[in-house]
Amino acid sequence: MASVGSRSWRLTAAVLAAALLASGCNTAPERPLFFDPPVVSQKGVAATHEIYIATTRRKADNPKAVFDGRRSQEHAFARIDVSVPAIHKVGGLEKPKGKSPDPSRYFTARSITAYDGISTFSSHVNDAARRDGGRVLVFVHGYKTPFDAAVYRATQIVHDSGYDGAPILFTWASAGRAVDYVYDRDSANAARDALEELLRSLAKSGIRSIDIVAHSMGTWLTMETLRSLAIAGDRDIGGRLGDVILASPDIDVDVFKSQMRRYGVPDRPFFVLLSDDDKALRFSSLIAGQQPRLGEYRDAREIADLGLVVVDLTQVKAGDSYNHTKFADNPTLVTMLGERLRQGDKFTGETDVAEAPALLARGVGTAAEVIITTPFRVFNMVLNQ
Repeated sequence: MASVGSRSWRLTAAVLAAALLASGCNTAPERPLFFDPPVVSQKGVAATHEIYIATTRRKADNPKAVFDGRRSQEHAFARIDVSVPAIHKVGGLEKPKGKSPDPSRYFTARSITAYDGISTFSSHVNDAARRDGGRVLVFVHGYKTPFDAAVYRATQIVHDSGYDGAPILFTWASAGRAVDYVYDRDSANAARDALEELLRSLAKSGIRSIDIVAHSMGTWLTMETLRSLAIAGDRDIGGRLGDVILASPDIDVDVFKSQMRRYGVPDRPFFVLLSDDDKALRFSSLIAGQQPRLGEYRDAREIADLGLVVVDLTQVKAGDSYNHTKFADNPTLVTMLGERLRQGDKFTGETDVAEAPALLARGVGTAAEVIITTPFRVFNMVLNQ
């Protein structure tokens, strides 16, 4: 017999699912990314990062918000410089509060540069990447992510991971509201060609290696784009595809298997970060008729056999109550992410995969078990958090 807690969870989930299915999209209220007067102080600032922006969002009515949750047929490109406060703790995300944020306490957007098209954008990204070995990191965010939140999260990942290439935020038109799951899913679908165009343009510009980190619903968008590239006979983007990391993937497991069959076994294994206690994916599964999502799937061996490294983070603590952003808000995991990406061209196959547990065995605090399933073997590691 189901427990009272279990019945209560199902009832709550059913009510929310009904609201999701019945809702339309008005998008979340515009939230300013920039403020008056412009922030110029460098006091108490740890670093300022150049975040390149490629988006399918529409320009916001309020210029200070830059972009909102509506879709646009005209893709936009920009660079936003964002500072990180010296008090920042790895895994944290100190979002601005009030009308005049203090850069010594919060992530702060300082300036924006717009580009007139994808060719100009890619050329500027290439120039920036040359300073750091010709590598770029494309971050694709997930469901319910307003523009400002996407910018802050991209900055936090780049800062905490220590990524040494040029960072690109590919931000699709998420409405930024919990009740707009269906709208967000359709927005992700509508952005597939734009992401493919971006990856091709980066390769054409001379970028040496393109790493991709995708989260939640952004993993669906990423996999659909890679599938499309495979169908076109260019699955590794002319040999420039680097690491592909799928964090908390919101993809139907059967759909993912189909995507991978079309893509084929990757030349270098994709990484899948999953967690059986991901509450956000439970909602997604309910909406989808109780079909399991990849990010909560329990048969890691079945997924690993497709040519992936599966990292089970179920016992790892998260900073959010939904356990949906462990890859970014757990200090040890975001550090591990950076170490994985820094290996770059040193990746040689089975040897590197076998060393994956060593990348996880870092940090201090409470121990938790992490299970890594590779195409070659299974590791049970104790991760210090």
